[in-house]
Amino acid sequence: MKKWGILGTLDPMATGVLPLLIGKGTLCSKYLVNHDKIYKVQLTLGIKTNTADGEGEILEKKEVSKEIFKKEKIEEVLKTFLGKQEQIPPIYSAIKLNGKKLYEYARKGQTVEIASRQIEIYDMQLLKINQEEKQIEFQVHCSKGTYIRSLCEDIATKLNEIGYMSELNRIKVGNFSIEQAITIEQLEKDNIPYISIEDLFRDKNEIFLEKQRLHHFLNGVKLTTKIKDGIYRIYCEQEFIGIGIVQKELLKRDIILLKD
Repeated sequence: MKKWGILGTLDPMATGVLPLLIGKGTLCSKYLVNHDKIYKVQLTLGIKTNTADGEGEILEKKEVSKEIFKKEKIEEVLKTFLGKQEQIPPIYSAIKLNGKKLYEYARKGQTVEIASRQIEIYDMQLLKINQEEKQIEFQVHCSKGTYIRSLCEDIATKLNEIGYMSELNRIKVGNFSIEQAITIEQLEKDNIPYISIEDLFRDKNEIFLEKQRLHHFLNGVKLTTKIKDGIYRIYCEQEFIGIGIVQKELLKRDIILLKD
């Protein structure tokens, strides 16, 4: 039975990309956790819930002004969210405070002070306006740690309305896109289109080692080198060995594919 793990999480009502790391691929998680993400989002206006999504209890309802649904107005508001900013995560989240997850406080009706965190919105594009259903659909490219539920509430506030995230589809995580994804049913049939570690680091430069230096490298010896600091793919006689790191003119092993 190979080791496996997932890279990140998805909200209960969310769909989309969730990378699965298998075998020695689990060792790559440290290089992937900080990847940015792209989502397709549906924001429903006129309703506020305690979880900021459709899973929660309705706290408030109000009429939505028809003026809100002007394309130019919505696009103008979306543009105000571009760039680095502070965001307060929703209390219904798994962030820990004093050893407890925030949603544990929320379920007990306890109020706590939630610290803001810095996020970055790289791009936001309006996709669709559905005035009849009081919904706005948009695509957002954002940094790790961005809570789309909070973003939806903040967008609604900027529009002088209330709202909640009614649909969420994550279409990209770093270099992993929805086009590469498979369904849970395919996963259960072991029909998995693997992405190799070599392919995952295809954008990194190569280092070719002779057998003697490879022997030292595999035994944990740091090898002197004149190349610049960074992550490298390691080869010996055209065979992919794994990943190495150069720091201060020293090459050390990191992820090795040869059997232990």
